[in-house]
Amino acid sequence: MRKTNEQSIGEVIKQWLKQSNMDEKITEVRINASWEKIMGSDIHKLTERIVYRKRVLTVYLRSAPLREELYMARTKIADMINKEVGVKVIDELVFR
Repeated sequence: MRKTNEQSIGEVIKQWLKQSNMDEKITEVRINASWEKIMGSDIHKLTERIVYRKRVLTVYLRSAPLREELYMARTKIADMINKEVGVKVIDELVFR
């Protein structure tokens, strides 16, 4: 019998994304897209940018008091983001 190398298109795409490091960028886009939904429009307005690299999410904020408040709730926020994305993608959350 002949052995085949058949794979589903989904498996091939996942392998390609992982090999080309595009999966991290897609995760960052998904997090950015859901940030306002998770945190609300007021916090979204005070957010300058969000950077995701190597399972660390860095959020740049315009307000120092807000930064301190969110820092205290960083574990809960990371859990909410992971739940929204559907996979545990954040190990550490940093506010700057």
